[in-house]
Amino acid sequence: MAYRNQMDFIKALEAAGELYRISAYVDPKLEMAEITDRISKSVNGGQALLFENTGYDFPVIMNAYGSEKRMCMALGVKELDQVASDIEGIFKLLASPKENLIDKLKLLPRLSQFASWMPRSVKGRGDCQQVIMERPDITKLPIITCWPKDGGPFVTLPIIHTKDPLTKIRNVGMYRMQVFGPELTGMHWHRHKVSARHFNEYKKLGIKMPVAVALGGDPVYAYSATAPLPENVDEYMLAGFLRKRKVELVRCLSQPDIEVPGDADFVIEGYVDPDEELIWEGPFGDHTGYYSLPDWYPRFHITCITHRRDAVYPATIVGVPPQEDAWLGKATERIFLAPIKMTLLPEIIDMDMPVEGVFHNLVIAKIKKEFPGHAQKVMNAMWGAGQMMFNKILVVVDENADLKDYGKLAQYVFRNLTPGRDIYFSQGPMDVLDHSCSKLGFGGKMCIDGTQKWEEERDGEEPVKNQASVETGAMLKDRFSEIKAVNDQLLSLGINCLIVSVKKDRPTQIRDLHVKITEILGPYMKMILYVEHTIDPNDLPIALWRFCNNLDPRRDHIIANTIMGFDGTMKTKDLDNFQREWPNVIVADDQTIRSIDQKWENLGIGPFLASPSLKLKEQVYGEEASVH
Repeated sequence: MAYRNQMDFIKALEAAGELYRISAYVDPKLEMAEITDRISKSVNGGQALLFENTGYDFPVIMNAYGSEKRMCMALGVKELDQVASDIEGIFKLLASPKENLIDKLKLLPRLSQFASWMPRSVKGRGDCQQVIMERPDITKLPIITCWPKDGGPFVTLPIIHTKDPLTKIRNVGMYRMQVFGPELTGMHWHRHKVSARHFNEYKKLGIKMPVAVALGGDPVYAYSATAPLPENVDEYMLAGFLRKRKVELVRCLSQPDIEVPGDADFVIEGYVDPDEELIWEGPFGDHTGYYSLPDWYPRFHITCITHRRDAVYPATIVGVPPQEDAWLGKATERIFLAPIKMTLLPEIIDMDMPVEGVFHNLVIAKIKKEFPGHAQKVMNAMWGAGQMMFNKILVVVDENADLKDYGKLAQYVFRNLTPGRDIYFSQGPMDVLDHSCSKLGFGGKMCIDGTQKWEEERDGEEPVKNQASVETGAMLKDRFSEIKAVNDQLLSLGINCLIVSVKKDRPTQIRDLHVKITEILGPYMKMILYVEHTIDPNDLPIALWRFCNNLDPRRDHIIANTIMGFDGTMKTKDLDNFQREWPNVIVADDQTIRSIDQKWENLGIGPFLASPSLKLKEQVYGEEASVH
């Protein structure tokens, strides 16, 4: 369904019991983020939050996409798989044989429907231009500061419009914007993004690049801006398909080459001058759960700000999972399953991106296995497909695996896994936010083939029989003083894997320790994951989130006595010859936590929830955004 505007969506959320209105004053600097972090990590993502008393002229909406129900409401469906089913139906219709005139005529209604999804330019002004700021000043908007070491306030849900200067093809993306002054922000687009390529084309031409930023409007706009669409596919065509109504666009006032949705709440117009010096932007508490560290990015100069009379400022926070963005990622997982199946990998049955993998780090693909080496075929295809090129750990299983039950899934994978044979390593482009890479945006990948093996794939090995022992962890701690804790409970579940927390204090320590441990354990283990000594390995969600973030699989794997080890600890110059800065884990500061604790009763948002940051405090090194 199409929402008339963001306020229409807010009213729908409230009617469904999915919204808290907060009338007490809450500071956009840190306090809104702390409340949202507590709510978003509560049962089923809690409720959306409408902060009405912000100290500014505009309320703030947060956590609007933060549950499966609200994500489905935003997309106008009852379940996320419904969208994938619709897309699959379209692909099958277009691909089916058209043997006669009747078959071809059957296409006409759908072709007419396709046309109804295409964006349309309309004349005159839109509701987004009801009010024009006399002098543009972005500091008059309630822009939030999310985390204590952030470089400042950031616009976190911007729908950013650019055009290729040669082809005039539009791109709509989402890149954070740090506020530096009334008419100046950063423009944080990464080297792999389409807008960055547009920027490079303007630089070659030596002309300024017009940019427009929309905030609010129909909730599908923000989702479409994050969707991993093929290049030159208009994001507003996807939005039109999702909302079953075309997006109506109006020209910007000061940047008339750019069009924006007429029902947006705010429009921030301006330009980027490719010949201008870059600005030092960041740090920023990012979706990985770590700070992304400062770097040089383009300056965005604001030339005009317009808004609706009843505008609501939309914002989100990202950080230690789960957060609201997990549901945006889940929507992408379900929606783009159909195109992957229909155009790239028809053997794909299902796909899952666990929240601990923060999107790219961990992907599980379930396939219909039809020949030996099928998992490797899927591996190569997926790593060459769009944003899947950023994937770090890929697990491939066959049709007998259960993706809905992670315990059973792990049992299945380990039952079929011979580490030295079934784990494949490669390297290639990585997300620039992946701090584990030795080089920015380039690092190691691995694929774990957890499928049942055909005869051609076997090498005569006997399956490893598990010998569960509650004594394993205690024995290892007894023998090695650097081991602080061991999760050996997976053994009793038939999963031949240990998670070991280690206090590192010398070079090659993890490698040396792994060799010694494997000599003790013998043939009854398959894999050992090593994490920081500050991490409780029995807290599986946290341990796996930290492990996936800190691992470069190609660099950090060790195989000894048939047992695979992975070093998921922090890397430093002194101990690991790691030459880049290592970011810190994101936590709220004590003062903000105390402030929200004291305000909680007056917020009207249910029983007290303690700050999720409290259990992460011991995992933080020092007081800065990077580890020193």
